Amino acid sequence: MKKLPLTMLIVALAAVLTVGLAACGGGGSSSSGSTSEGSGGGSEGEGKEGGTIKVAWQSFPDYMDPQISYTAEGWTALRPVYIPLLTYKAGAEEEGAEIIPGLAKEMPKITNGGKTYTMFLRPGLKYSNGEPIKAGDFKYAVERVFLTNSGGSSFYTDIIGAEQFEKTKKGGISGIKVNEKTGEIVINLERPRGTFPNELALMFVAPIPQNTPPEDQSASPIPASGPYYIPKAQPGRSWEYLRNPYWAKDNGKQMTEIPSGHMDKIEVEIQRNASTAVNDVESGKLAWMFDPPPTDRYQEVKEKYEGTQFKPEPTISTYYFWMNSAQEPFNNKKVREAVNYAIDPAALERIYTGQIVGTQQILPPGMPGYEKFELFPHNMAKAKELMAEANPKKKDITVYTDSESPNNDAATYYQGVLKELGFNPELKILNPDNYFAIIGNISNPNLDTGFTDWFEDYPHPNDFFDILLNGESIIPTNNENFSQTNIKPLNEKINKLAEEQLGPQQEKEYAELDKEFMEEAVWAPYGTRTEALFVSENINLENAIWNPTFELELTSLEFKE
Repeated sequence: MKKLPLTMLIVALAAVLTVGLAACGGGGSSSSGSTSEGSGGGSEGEGKEGGTIKVAWQSFPDYMDPQISYTAEGWTALRPVYIPLLTYKAGAEEEGAEIIPGLAKEMPKITNGGKTYTMFLRPGLKYSNGEPIKAGDFKYAVERVFLTNSGGSSFYTDIIGAEQFEKTKKGGISGIKVNEKTGEIVINLERPRGTFPNELALMFVAPIPQNTPPEDQSASPIPASGPYYIPKAQPGRSWEYLRNPYWAKDNGKQMTEIPSGHMDKIEVEIQRNASTAVNDVESGKLAWMFDPPPTDRYQEVKEKYEGTQFKPEPTISTYYFWMNSAQEPFNNKKVREAVNYAIDPAALERIYTGQIVGTQQILPPGMPGYEKFELFPHNMAKAKELMAEANPKKKDITVYTDSESPNNDAATYYQGVLKELGFNPELKILNPDNYFAIIGNISNPNLDTGFTDWFEDYPHPNDFFDILLNGESIIPTNNENFSQTNIKPLNEKINKLAEEQLGPQQEKEYAELDKEFMEEAVWAPYGTRTEALFVSENINLENAIWNPTFELELTSLEFKE
């Protein structure tokens, strides 16, 4: 998944499947009075229960809709609201990579050579509006992924009938059969898919009521199945959480591995000024800020609060500049190679004040299959030589970025690099709220190159190839393959590996695939990110959980005693 302004260690997938295949808690009083209002009661762990806190995001999520959201902002926000049939455990590192039953009674029974998945919905579950959760709600959720042209649709095209439904938007998906009386759900695939349990645990296919309109519901929150629901949301401004009244009575009793959370109410504001957000956390006005402190204050905050209110959090991520290989000038491999040679990861490390570690490949450290290599050591002379050989006709290009630092600073650096290579680059700075929607619409003109990032959806290397680089994944809107890479032999390798269970041989082949793509210079990768958890002094930092996919578990924040 992407991150608007800017989610590990991993057990083998087979081990994860054997076991089963991201905001706040507090009390009635607080040393930062504006952070808490309301009474508590009871206790869990070392903190108090109940009350209200206020937190902040720097950007409104791309969508507040489970079938469409595909950013870290959105997934952290929606994590305690919508639960898929399978889900990831609310834990850190290896624990957070474990897949467990969510709305399903137990892990799926996999038969037919890996092509049939059978599950049963837990009985008696209810949405936050009191409506029963039905097996058919899962089928509708999968269909709604295609009806809304979700960026996650390519995860589910192997379901029988899904590709046809994607084209026609009619007739339903024949490969999903449900029994409303028994709760049985049977999914039939065209071919085995080794990552399918991971993809069933993604929020894209979290069941929702079948009367939910097939368009973005960010301003009209969909009823919840999780411990919290969102009573109202104002896109671009704010939203809030309240406890789901049916969680304690019904859902939570059956899903004991999913935390209930500590707060009665969580208020979220959009605070565009990251430095102001830091001040508000320091004063206690905010309990937590989603984004790390800005680069000009990062070291100050780290030195003052590390271990008490601040904790660095490594991520499984890749930051890169995409180049549209479907059109000039980046359809020329020598031009893409020149860009890679011209970019200095060390310069970008300085721009990010040490919050990224330089890299020049697709897979990030910590991902199975990662093997370090460096095909394009910084060499501006070599880059200019390649440009002279390529002699591209198109020199006027557009460089896209969002408006938040340090991404805009990185793009400004990139603009300078492109100028030095002989281009006339125009920097187009967009509002981060809709940045990815714009660059993901392939009909938009002048989509030449720009900034993006990718944080793992799940702990499997396929996640960095299938959605991002498989030509078969290119879609008209909400597209994630920004480079529009479509190399048939490599598409075939991605598809082959996706059918297999991950093991040492597959990890080796993913490492080779990483190198093959970079030999084509499909991207200009420049780093992997370290995020940060920064909370007010009355929040229990020790018990806050940073999940490898969902980042902060909103249910884990609690007030100190």
